[in-house]
Amino acid sequence: MKSHHLLRKKLMELDGQDYGGYQRLKGGWSFPGFEFHIDKIPKDPHAPPHTGVYRASIPRRAAGFPASMTASPVLRRALCDFLTREVHRNCLALCGGRRGAGNSGVITIAEPGQAILERTSVVAEGEVIEARMFLGLPAAGRSIRAELAATMLFEELPSIVRSSLFLDHLDPHRLQRHLATAEDSDFLRNGLAARGLVAFIADGALLPRASGVDPRPLEAPAVIPFKTPESLRVRFDLPHAGAITGMGIPAGITLIVGGGYHGKSTLLQALELGIYDHIPGDGREYCVSLPETQKIRATNGRSVVGTDISAFIGDIPLAGPTASFSTLNASGSTSQAAFAAEAMEVGARVLLMDEDTSATNFMIRDKRMQELVAKRHEPVTAFVDKVKQLHQQHGISAILVMGGSGDYFDVAGRVIQMTRFEPLDVTERAWEIAARCKTERIPEGGTSFAAPSPRHPLPDGIDPHNAYGHFRITASHPHRLTFGRECVDVSDVEQIVEAAQTRAIGWAIQRARGYMDGKATLREISHRIKLDIERGGLDALDPALTGNLAQFRSLDFAAALNRMRSLQVKQAS
Repeated sequence: MKSHHLLRKKLMELDGQDYGGYQRLKGGWSFPGFEFHIDKIPKDPHAPPHTGVYRASIPRRAAGFPASMTASPVLRRALCDFLTREVHRNCLALCGGRRGAGNSGVITIAEPGQAILERTSVVAEGEVIEARMFLGLPAAGRSIRAELAATMLFEELPSIVRSSLFLDHLDPHRLQRHLATAEDSDFLRNGLAARGLVAFIADGALLPRASGVDPRPLEAPAVIPFKTPESLRVRFDLPHAGAITGMGIPAGITLIVGGGYHGKSTLLQALELGIYDHIPGDGREYCVSLPETQKIRATNGRSVVGTDISAFIGDIPLAGPTASFSTLNASGSTSQAAFAAEAMEVGARVLLMDEDTSATNFMIRDKRMQELVAKRHEPVTAFVDKVKQLHQQHGISAILVMGGSGDYFDVAGRVIQMTRFEPLDVTERAWEIAARCKTERIPEGGTSFAAPSPRHPLPDGIDPHNAYGHFRITASHPHRLTFGRECVDVSDVEQIVEAAQTRAIGWAIQRARGYMDGKATLREISHRIKLDIERGGLDALDPALTGNLAQFRSLDFAAALNRMRSLQVKQAS
């Protein structure tokens, strides 16, 4: 390991030279208290932050963190998440920001959101804690500014590292709360199934968000703490927080009803993001759902490839049978049917739907429409006729937001009414209304629910090279994946919350090409990717040791792959 004094000497010799001269600084350098590795330097000062690889490594013991803080996967994840947030905060506080062309002068790290995620921004492997940052080495035009670079490397960077990655510079109470919150949330989620539950919302939870584009909690006094109806209250004893109570949502079919703007969709959003642990202060720390929970919605215009939607939609005029349905321009009903079938294919256990983002004809077909349009002329079987079979025959639960159709009262096991953001258990009244006000609609689609046929993805057409022949896998937004020539729209996969997850999914698709032999099913391929990550971390996807990847679920990996217009599949015979 070369001394940082030599790094300074080399840097000053580059002053005024072309920006490409920075490449001579690559290597490992010894700083007081930490090692600094410069693995990749962008060749242009305007390059995006994630294109550089700069790593600050510290022995765990020298940093002061006891082995107990990394003794389990959930603790290690929480510790690294906390340190990522400290690095990000101190980059903003201690770095002078942009000072020159492009990203000159910037020191930053992948910005975390409200979820506690495994990321490659800070990793704790073995006895080393490593932060992977981006430095915008400064330039005036394309000329190297060595003095400013020296300020960044020898003043700002060491201050950020000392303030963020050494235990004696951190707030021990905040750190312990972060670790305890993650452990409690994980414990709570893992305890759902044994209690016959698919989700839990704690009493006192603050569910509303600041805005549709700001995932932080809405601030008091505008927010109403969650209060559980007595009939749904359950208790859990957590390792750190002790006894807590809240609303347990049982397996089966649950309706969330109520007037507009009373909190139905807000509750559903908390459930869809209950797959993640949340940071202290988020308001949803103890709002958890089974990991295999999938939010389903309609998306006009998406691509569908060889998906078996026949359980929901029969033969389509001019398109034919739907046991292997493909289209480049799905309708609302076919896109929602495909989403549900694709989720089932890779192991979803709970489906969430909101009527606001659903296709009406996929969700319901009332008596009057049945009278006017005979079933032989309607290929779509409404979800209301399939949801009970889905649970009884396949063990898949459903939580549905319904404000306009009472036909679902006939199949619901639980009905929760939201009134001014307060949940009320109105199950008995809904059943009484269903018994008194008969809809007289005729159940359609038969009495069995055939699971969708599995598919075998093929590597043909999945090419990470763009039109210029350059390898290109990136994401600047959680809902846009750039993979070679293709821009994959995953805006309807609402449980992806960070761009780093989308980037990781892109790299997972690239790795999955090696498993696409025409024999492995999509579910098997998804499982192999999951095992690769469990064995080698997210670095197994991209060995360049970048700091811009974050954990994702097999469900989200499969959803992104299914939306690639270049995807080719072979269906199981």
